[in-house]
Amino acid sequence: MNLENLGLVWLIALFALSGAVILACGVRITGVADRIADRTGLGEALIGGLLLGAATSLSGTVVSVTTALEGRASLSFSNAVGGIAAQTAFLALADTIYRRVNLEHAAADLSNLFQGALLILLLSLPLLGFVGPDYALYGVSPVSIALFCVYIAGVVASKRVKDEPMWLPVGTHETRLDAPEEDVQDARGNLRIFLVFGGLMVLMGLSGYVISQIAGVATDRYGLSASVVGALMTAVVTSLPELVTTLAAVRRGALQLAVGGIIGGNTFDTLFLTLSDVAYRDGSLYHAITKDDLLWLAVGLCVTAVLLLGLIVRQKSGPGRIGFESAAILALYAGAVGISAF
Repeated sequence: MNLENLGLVWLIALFALSGAVILACGVRITGVADRIADRTGLGEALIGGLLLGAATSLSGTVVSVTTALEGRASLSFSNAVGGIAAQTAFLALADTIYRRVNLEHAAADLSNLFQGALLILLLSLPLLGFVGPDYALYGVSPVSIALFCVYIAGVVASKRVKDEPMWLPVGTHETRLDAPEEDVQDARGNLRIFLVFGGLMVLMGLSGYVISQIAGVATDRYGLSASVVGALMTAVVTSLPELVTTLAAVRRGALQLAVGGIIGGNTFDTLFLTLSDVAYRDGSLYHAITKDDLLWLAVGLCVTAVLLLGLIVRQKSGPGRIGFESAAILALYAGAVGISAF
């Protein structure tokens, strides 16, 4: 797709249209994922963390991989880690609309705690890649291989945590339990749901590709910072499904799905870096980025740690009925936006 000859108005229109497609698919896919969680019996937290998280991250994956193939290391890296920070901020926004109690208190689930700890581990690996020796095997850093292996091990462990929990959250009157709303139905009905889910994923992936092309043109033509474009333009737009799915899940009362979708989506987003490193052919991706790109990696680590603390403390309410973690996450993200913009 060659968009270099399009004017600014057409680029903005195409960018907005792609974002709208991603947004619409995000609205639809939440309900489908909730039904899959009920029919399979795997639970909202696990389906939100794995299936829904991967689906809503597809457009962002396409952006990171496509820009890496074009040699845009900073844009690829910033899109991945910037999306993690943005999506965690979306969860804090969802907390402001859930008026009964602090969202992290009501959505207590061991799978979300495990996924949060796993995410911190995964986010620390790219930092090791940046400060470590510039070594690559066939152009791929050992850090990218480690990221993939740790993620797979985490997926397997998440299922075990779900099936054989060694810790359980204390139930309160405000705790929202994950109770299936549908019975398992015939295989034909289940197949139809998975086909709808797959079709929505394809549309989101195609829209992500269009956005990556527009971002590349904007960076080259207008001399914009690749870090800013990646973290604040492509990352935010391709993260719109997470915003929509989180708000929709909260309105449906599927609180574990909301929290699990964000944490699981962020965990899956770390694989952007593995795929981007493979796609980037000029050596290790981690040694082609700049210190500016590390800002959003640091922010991602901070907001994830704060979220994990909130899930452990389970504060019932704070100022405006949001917990300390939501207020801190929004403050951290706003501060990072200010630093990047100015």
